[in-house]
Amino acid sequence: MSLIFRIFFLVIVSMEMTSCASFGKGMVEAYLEKQESVDTRVCEIWGKPFSGLTPFLDNRKGKLKVLMVHGVGDHLPGYATQFVEKLANELNLTAMSTQQKNITLTSRLDNSKNLGNLRIVRFLNKSRTNEMLFYELTWSAITAKQKEVLAYDNSGEYSFRRAKMNDLMKKFSNDTGPDPIIYLGESREDILVSFGQAFCWMTKSNWKELPDGVKETCSFNDDSAAVNMKVDQYAFISHSLGSRIIIDGMQRIASLVEHRDADFRYALQNKEIPIYMMSNQLPMLQLGRKLPEVNNQKAAYCQPDGEKYDQRMLAKTPIIAFSDPNDLLSYAIPTGFVEKYLDSRLCFDVTNININVATIFDAFGLGKMANPLDAHIGYDTDDRVIALIAKGIGNSNTAKMVNDRCRWVETVD
Repeated sequence: MSLIFRIFFLVIVSMEMTSCASFGKGMVEAYLEKQESVDTRVCEIWGKPFSGLTPFLDNRKGKLKVLMVHGVGDHLPGYATQFVEKLANELNLTAMSTQQKNITLTSRLDNSKNLGNLRIVRFLNKSRTNEMLFYELTWSAITAKQKEVLAYDNSGEYSFRRAKMNDLMKKFSNDTGPDPIIYLGESREDILVSFGQAFCWMTKSNWKELPDGVKETCSFNDDSAAVNMKVDQYAFISHSLGSRIIIDGMQRIASLVEHRDADFRYALQNKEIPIYMMSNQLPMLQLGRKLPEVNNQKAAYCQPDGEKYDQRMLAKTPIIAFSDPNDLLSYAIPTGFVEKYLDSRLCFDVTNININVATIFDAFGLGKMANPLDAHIGYDTDDRVIALIAKGIGNSNTAKMVNDRCRWVETVD
């Protein structure tokens, strides 16, 4: 291909991305749509069978409760609406509450703090026998104030000096880049308290008891938390930095109840709580951190005959890690990572899912390309991801789409 044609292609792509010319847009879209007619995106799974959320719905004594924790960048309450509606549809939950409940989170030690928003939606099946409460945590209010330090860089005084695409990329960087740095600083405790409060409300109350439109704190000391913990089923869904927040948050909760709240601690020790990690970043977010207090001791803590079995935090924490290789901020979890870098008391098992959520296309002979932004944010709208979270792999409920389009390599101990 001549240099002139390559340059022409890049110009057309730029025009497409900035919506500057309908001719260029139509030409590129027609070319890409032709390539997308057959979906050949990769879906490869390495791990043990997992059930997904479907079996958790068959629970006559308790409820299925799912907590979603977002990653980097500013988010507004309702950010997970498209995802949860697709998930509910896959779970055959066709009815939902007419309104959402919102709780402004704060600290029990300082109720002047705004630690974000917890939004709860109720989903039911047609016969009202299956129920899911979906809790959406929005914690970015905690970091927004500190990110105002970079607000000047997004102003017209500076942004007009950049090329259009570079300006868009810089604003994206200013929105997302600071959060992992801030999390390593003083705001980390507030973010973990925010998660702890969200998990407390998740365990403590059922739909009718949940408050709405209030700024209120929750306590694990309430007897209802332990009672519900014994009968309810829980799952976490996270994106990027949210995965680190969940793991650190669960370790913090376990340490708080270690020497008190015996009923709640006992109930927690007997729970299996899966974490579905989209755009998994655990290896990158481990950089610069100390090793956990307890590592490389899974057998001692997680096997019933282990010498420290009664000191475990959870019975089991399955990690299902979704990673698009074209997502520049996503990483698979390598062999040995969990044993060395994550707390053994949480009893982790890992399933890695290598999945193209962004379309790969032939860029007019320039080589194969995929939009790295789509590869980072496309997990929660991908039908295969939704189906895997809902129905898992290696069981009778597994979605036909997953069986047809994903390759599964089962791992054994």
